[in-house]
Amino acid sequence: MPNKVQLDQDYPVITESEKLHARATGLIPAFAQTLAKGPTQYVDGVAPKYLQRAEGSHVWDVDGNEYLDYNMAIGPISLGYGYPAVNDAIRRQLEDGIVFPLIHPLEVEVAELMREVIPNAESVRYAKTGAEVTSAAVRLARAYTGRDKVLCCGYHGWHDWYIGITARNAGVPQAVKDLVYTFNYNDMDSVMAALDDQTACVILEPMTFDFPKDDFLSKLKDACAANGSLLIFDEMWTGFRWALGGAQEMFGVTADLACYSKAIANGMPIAVLAGRADVMSLLDEHVFFFTTFGGEVLSLAAAQATIRELRDKNVPADLAAKGQKLMDGYNDIATELGLRDITHCKGHPARGLIVFDDKDGQSLLMKSLVQQELIKRGILWSGFHNMCYSHTEADLDHTLAAYGEVLAELKGALEAGDLESRLRGRPVQPVFRQTDSFNLKPRR
Repeated sequence: MPNKVQLDQDYPVITESEKLHARATGLIPAFAQTLAKGPTQYVDGVAPKYLQRAEGSHVWDVDGNEYLDYNMAIGPISLGYGYPAVNDAIRRQLEDGIVFPLIHPLEVEVAELMREVIPNAESVRYAKTGAEVTSAAVRLARAYTGRDKVLCCGYHGWHDWYIGITARNAGVPQAVKDLVYTFNYNDMDSVMAALDDQTACVILEPMTFDFPKDDFLSKLKDACAANGSLLIFDEMWTGFRWALGGAQEMFGVTADLACYSKAIANGMPIAVLAGRADVMSLLDEHVFFFTTFGGEVLSLAAAQATIRELRDKNVPADLAAKGQKLMDGYNDIATELGLRDITHCKGHPARGLIVFDDKDGQSLLMKSLVQQELIKRGILWSGFHNMCYSHTEADLDHTLAAYGEVLAELKGALEAGDLESRLRGRPVQPVFRQTDSFNLKPRR
């Protein structure tokens, strides 16, 4: 029988997942369309590779095994899988059509709604992916300022301007790489060392897993304004999760431009570029940013329904409360087991990160063992608590009970010195992502 979400069971049978994986070998490079969903991010041989369906906070793999999910499709699911109000909005719109040869009223209606909830969203444009709108924001900033240089901090997608400074930069011209540099989060010295009269913009994730310190975001805004550079917030994660208006609302700092995707439409593909009207007005004629599916209305209908639910039910507060219960519970268990100096949960509770402090280079092995044992107990986990409105108290209680067992197993493995031998498959592999202390450029 396929596994359920319960403590007392064996590792799931994943025969059908492995068959599909074999069929994809050589056919689909890297197997997945999103790196975080790929087989390298899970214990190979234990974790399912293909999911069939989802509902609420649970997912089912192609072998029929059920899991409580803390990935939420790597961010887009804010309300829950198959959320009725959103699905109903999509179905209603489907009756009228998906794309049209002229503009649809939803383009105006959703833009008005965005303007209501996002600080400084004087103008709004749509796209399909986060990388599109961050790239459009950078192009706008370059056009508005007449400058070329970009400073960034965080992850901003696959397009040349950003990915050229990472380890996966093959195919990006050197001339493009030479225009982009990074700075360190919460480190104004690294910002001021690189900010100069050729800097078009400073783009960053306003928060990943560390909270801003010493008015960092306010100081960054002031520095950009004094330098004539635009400040861009990449709010893919913070938008509509930390607060309805994202980091701009939560921290009281407005950027010149802000980029959103993920949580806006509860899984439907849409991205939003919003910001100052004078900057955005360059999109009227001077800066080209158009795409056939930008006005696709199923996603706009989903966005409208999702934002209304997020607003009317104060969902960001609910996500924070549930996430805080998991964060506090995890840290309490780690403390009780004497593991607090080895592992802890940090960050905003709507997206808590489980940290494994490096112990003789074993951080990924520790993560892998915890992931493996959680999967056995019906929890699909990749190191985060990505919360959704459909997570229940029963879900949280089961998760904390599982953490109690799994962290005890981790402690036993560390004490016995047989961590790696307890893994039933290849451990989780590292990713290229690095968000600070690389490609820094001092002021000349």
